[in-house]
Amino acid sequence: MFFVKLGILALGVFVASLFAIPIAFAEPDVQIILEKTTYSYGEKLFYTIEVSEITGDLAIIHIRDESGKGSSAIPFEISELKTDVPSLYPFEKMVFPEGKYFIDVQYSGAEHTAEFELIDTGNLVIPFQTKQIAYSWLINQVSAGIFIDSINKVVEKQDISIPFEINKDNIATIHIPEWFKFTTGWWLEEKLSDETFANAIQNLLDRKIITG
Repeated sequence: MFFVKLGILALGVFVASLFAIPIAFAEPDVQIILEKTTYSYGEKLFYTIEVSEITGDLAIIHIRDESGKGSSAIPFEISELKTDVPSLYPFEKMVFPEGKYFIDVQYSGAEHTAEFELIDTGNLVIPFQTKQIAYSWLINQVSAGIFIDSINKVVEKQDISIPFEINKDNIATIHIPEWFKFTTGWWLEEKLSDETFANAIQNLLDRKIITG
């Protein structure tokens, strides 16, 4: 009986020791899957964050250039094993220099970095700030002259050549036909490219439909 009790005790100690051993859980894996590794001005960054499990933590994203200069921390909710991360705005030359960029992601202790290159292929890109002014003209908050002046300040002469000077004396009298707001709306909805929209403006200038 003594040996039976001793055996039971030993078994109990063994079982208890199993529960006492700390169980090491593997860190979740995280990866960034880029849509492509080379982007040009006017294109939008798109990538997917893939994780091995959902932990409830936020993913923390940083985007940096070759010099190490980068964005502030971007928290991003992970609710699926694969989460798409589309950029709302295209790359602009005045904001992003050409070169290599890195996307760093941290998630529940795991880290991963992906790399892409930004190149200049000559695409016409009208800055987002100018599109905001275009929208203000669309809803009659600014004059046509202010809208055309904003275009004139950021678009190269070979893309849009305005045949008259814009100054404080004529900026309030510059005329754009009301129907062109439909074209502007399509452009703001990204149904027309920046280049197509610039060609439409140039056509109206050449035909003296936009006048100063």
